[in-house]
Amino acid sequence: MADSPHSHPVPDDEPVLSPAERYAAARRARHHPGSRLSQFAATLGFPLDQFQVQACTEVEAGHGVLVAAPTGSGKTVVGEFAVHLALSQGRRAFYTTPIKALSNQKFSDFAAIHGPERVGLLTGDTSVNPDADVVIMTTEVLRNMLYADSAALTGLASVVMDEVHYLGDRFRGPVWEEVIIHLPEHVQLVSLSATVSNAEEFGAWLDTVRGATSVIVSEHRPVPLWQHVMAGPRLYDLFAEDVAFEESAEDDGATVLNPELARLASQAHRNAERSDWGRPGRGRGRGPGGRGKGRGRGRQGGRRRTDRDDGRSGGRGASGGGRGRRSGAAGWDGDRGVQGRIGPREHRNHGLRTSRPEMVRTLEREGLLPSITFIFSRAGCDGAVEQCLAADLDLTTRADKRLILERTDEVARLLPPEDLEVLGFWGWRDGLSRGFAAHHAGLLPPVKEAVEDLFAAGALKVVFATETLALGVNMPARSVVLEKLVKFNGESHVDVTPGEYTQLTGRAGRRGIDVEGHAVVLWRPGLDPAAVAGLASKRTYPLKSAFRPTYNMSVNLLAQVGARRARGILESSFAQFQADRSVVGLARQVRDKEASLSTYADAMACDRGDMAAYMRLRKELAAAEKAGSQGRRRARLGALKESLSELAVGDVIDLRDGRALGRCVVVFPAGNPQNPRVGVITDKAQLRRIGVEDLAMPVEPIAGADLPRLLQVKSPAQRKDVAAKMREAVRTHRPPSGGRDRSGFRRVEPEESPRVEELRRELQAHPCHGCPDREDHARWAERWWGLRREVTQLRDRISGRTNTLSAAFDRIVGLLQEYGYVGSDPGNPREAVEPAGQALRRIYGERDLLTSLLLQDPSVARLTPEDWACLAALLVYQGRSEPLAGTVVMPNARLQAVHEATERLQDRLRRDEAAARLEPTPETDPGLVAPMHRWVRGKSLRDTLHGSDLAAGDFVRWARQVIDVLGQLAQIPGDEARTRDCRRASDLVARGVVATSLPTVAVDG
Repeated sequence: MADSPHSHPVPDDEPVLSPAERYAAARRARHHPGSRLSQFAATLGFPLDQFQVQACTEVEAGHGVLVAAPTGSGKTVVGEFAVHLALSQGRRAFYTTPIKALSNQKFSDFAAIHGPERVGLLTGDTSVNPDADVVIMTTEVLRNMLYADSAALTGLASVVMDEVHYLGDRFRGPVWEEVIIHLPEHVQLVSLSATVSNAEEFGAWLDTVRGATSVIVSEHRPVPLWQHVMAGPRLYDLFAEDVAFEESAEDDGATVLNPELARLASQAHRNAERSDWGRPGRGRGRGPGGRGKGRGRGRQGGRRRTDRDDGRSGGRGASGGGRGRRSGAAGWDGDRGVQGRIGPREHRNHGLRTSRPEMVRTLEREGLLPSITFIFSRAGCDGAVEQCLAADLDLTTRADKRLILERTDEVARLLPPEDLEVLGFWGWRDGLSRGFAAHHAGLLPPVKEAVEDLFAAGALKVVFATETLALGVNMPARSVVLEKLVKFNGESHVDVTPGEYTQLTGRAGRRGIDVEGHAVVLWRPGLDPAAVAGLASKRTYPLKSAFRPTYNMSVNLLAQVGARRARGILESSFAQFQADRSVVGLARQVRDKEASLSTYADAMACDRGDMAAYMRLRKELAAAEKAGSQGRRRARLGALKESLSELAVGDVIDLRDGRALGRCVVVFPAGNPQNPRVGVITDKAQLRRIGVEDLAMPVEPIAGADLPRLLQVKSPAQRKDVAAKMREAVRTHRPPSGGRDRSGFRRVEPEESPRVEELRRELQAHPCHGCPDREDHARWAERWWGLRREVTQLRDRISGRTNTLSAAFDRIVGLLQEYGYVGSDPGNPREAVEPAGQALRRIYGERDLLTSLLLQDPSVARLTPEDWACLAALLVYQGRSEPLAGTVVMPNARLQAVHEATERLQDRLRRDEAAARLEPTPETDPGLVAPMHRWVRGKSLRDTLHGSDLAAGDFVRWARQVIDVLGQLAQIPGDEARTRDCRRASDLVARGVVATSLPTVAVDG
């Protein structure tokens, strides 16, 4: 347990008590039959743990509290008591969460406890009983209330911030610090966090900015967690001893890796080296455990078998391999979930990999269902369900099936009947009926909620999920499986961190149901069991602030308190608190690295000239060559897209390079210009889809076939007829439609930059270029160069540590003054913010300033409601991959003008941000515009998604964000027409499957 950073004063005439004695005295004084805590505890039906009693006692004493405890330990009880205490005093309480799904879940929980008339919900697009005594909300909603000085804050006694460790999130975390800093002093703050290694540091900051704050740390897991590795059909203990981690601090040297796993890894490595040039999976899979012997040590894989069976594991427990087992195992291809069959010989050579169906059978045999398998890929999650269905697995009882069919029928009634097929509803229901489901952000909200409800009810046995499930949503399981320990973070593939491993595996073990939980890592080629043991041993991780001033935050601070007080607020952030503490360590690093720099400088010295200057030329040349290569690549991709987009029905093309299909005739045009894919009939009468990935160079029509307007290509006979018309067009040299000349498409390679040639000449003329020891000097120079860069960065960090955030704020204010958003006297709140700045105060998001600038551009003056929906789509959407370069064609001339204005404003803004040393505003992505335009014009969901890379669930999720942005734009005063059109646009978006995916509660107008 950690002591509170808050120091309680002790009178001179009273004995000085230790923290433990103070706690015991407070507990004796307060935990009596008449206390509020005693009354609350009597309603729970289970005894409070020690940390819960301590935290609730501090809450009743009026102190702020930070509770850091493992997932599933019951820390939310402390938040529930804070709400109970506020209500018993006739005051209000807010309960904040980082995501809408968790807010909806808490809304249901509190409504069941206190009655629906006393509980409200606010999530941006949802408003239910907002004046209630208890209001559940996302943190962004509370931040907006604070900036608006909302009357809803009157009578507020306490705010509970659930999952407060989320303030380390790069994109949304800063909102948490804004709330903590701006909350009125009289409001009691109860912060609930996962186990973090620097809880005392975070608590010390809370004590500084909020006053008396007690830190309560619990490292005890109510349900012990056992660690395993699954190799083939076997489950191995990760550790040699009976060690069940309770999410405690690191215990260096106290645990020993299972020697069986160490030998298995060594054998697998030797097999890989002996196989075809090291290809994985070629070994015979013998090693320890490869011969099918018993598991030994008197325990099945370290799992203590229990007599209790709650009926949630399919009713078979350890009875065997389940239905549908075959001699071969089902395999998969990476994250794509491609199903394959592996015969007996191939299975022997498959090594230690475990197929997904085989994994499920093993978990069922070991009595470890229900289970969550984390797969860091949406396609992988969907593919896993398909594989289990193809393997004939069925884990549900008759009672489970009845419950599942009832719940899926409810979902079907919510969704438009015409969309059920395109949404994959029938396959989804089939998977659920057998006990399997996927869970990821690409699912529709009603579908996702049904999965969560059925899993919580015990009807589902296996859920394949992305990591978003690890945050907040209550879906505990008996076991958690990690397919791999590497994930894509949006930019590159990175290793799972100890903190992420803790969050993911923390779902294993259901309090009150299971006596233990189990974490399982699947064997993959190259897996290092010692690294897995390191992850499992490091049960905590540090909380680092992601706080930074934004345009919206800065203009709100100016309007409320002026520049001087705004700087003081920023300097009181957790980010600045951590920065100030780190300066000493950074200075020590600089001294150590500077000593190494002098050694490297001696080693790289060249008697012919300045080696540092020579290396500078080499690096500049490499950078210029890389920039030129990237430019050529972008130009090539743009030319490929443009050539496909220009193809018309009847155009004959010759694909001898790339996919090498030979002569083809276009039968379906490209559609989406951002991802053009044309349908063609080949000379062999085959129907194929062609995209940029199939081309080696831009395509040009070589002839034009005379095809009927109503083209039919479903039957082989029809396709043969089309192929014959193509051959006739080539034979007669019939020109392409309209006689188009697009020979310029081949000229996509820009000439090499003159600067590159100049740098090459300078490099060759440098005295060091002719040195016989040049490369040896260069190796030392590379080390010197890299270390000097590190030292420079460290010095910059040190110089920028003091008043870092306030300095960034000043640069933002300077840019806002240039743009006319801030007056000449930003220190005076009454005169600081100009009308344009007042509009910016109401715009939230990563592109807040760009959105505000666009609203002032003449291009938006004559937009229709449909256009406003597309404009909002342009401003919110961020594709999963970088948009390809090339000309973007908008649905109409008005939107084309808006897009061109957006690009012009983006270029100006990014230049000005670079000059002001500010983080650049993310570039817009037009990938949602065309689908949104089709949707608001009444097209079906199938037609809306045609030609795009969007899944149905993704489209609905982005559509909800479009509605949120339209609501922001409608609330900006000064343009009644815009307000009217944006509200109409919101109505156009909120139809069909989008409307059914919105919360089934009243929405504020």
